[in-house]
Formats: sequence, structure tokens, C-alpha cells
Amino acid sequence: MTIRAILRGKSQDIISIAADVFVADAVALLAEKRIGALPVIEGGRVVGIFSERDVIYCLASGGADAIGRSVRDVMTAPAVTVDQDLPVLSALSLMTRRRIRHLPVVEDGALIGFVSIGDLVKYRIERIESEASALRDYIRS
Repeated sequence: MTIRAILRGKSQDIISIAADVFVADAVALLAEKRIGALPVIEGGRVVGIFSERDVIYCLASGGADAIGRSVRDVMTAPAVTVDQDLPVLSALSLMTRRRIRHLPVVEDGALIGFVSIGDLVKYRIERIESEASALRDYIRS
């Protein structure tokens, strides 16, 4: 199973943000969409990730004035990206090793998807449940 299978089951709408947007506006977008991270796009390329963690770190270091900074100043960069042919287990391993929760999926440098660790875990659980059901049916017959 690859990331491609995950993307097939997700909405094609990718919410992203530009690097020159104010942190306050990025936080408002995270809250409005009820999401934990945004890929940061500049010149058609993923240049970073802006996440809830970045908000916490910038508030801790810069206080309330940090929300007036640009996303470029506080985002996690460079972004760890993957292609859609990466196996799901490899993506889970990468996310665990790097302690990240979101992966931009790129093709020829352009963003084509965005997956979270929740997306990958959900997919794995569905596959495991499906395999267990098939085994139970096999044993019964």
C-alpha cells in the first residue's frame, strides 16, 4: 500500500498558505478549518510546514508580538516531503523517526497532496480489520 491509496480516499482540496502571510492569519485559518498544519508554498514549491507546534514555539520565544511575524519566520523548514509511491509503512516510520505529524506529497516539486499521521493510521487499521475479517471468513468456511 502506498501514499497514492491514501490520497485516493481524501478530498482533492489542499489547504495551504503563502510564506508571507502573518502568523495571526495562519492561526485563524488553522482554527477555521480545524486542522493542525498547513504546507507553506512559495513559487509553486513546498518550502515549509506551519503547524500548531510552530505557533507554540513562536509564542514561547516572541510572546504575543509573535503573531505579527510572517509564517516564513516561524515555519518548520525545509519540509520533509514524500512522493505518492512511498509505502504507507515507510511513511509511518519516517514520521515516527522525524517526530512529525504531517507530510506534503509532491510530484516534480509541486504539491499534490497532504497526509497526516491520522490518515495513515486510519488506513492501516482499516486494512488490518479487512484482513482479519477475511481470515475469520476463511476459517469459518
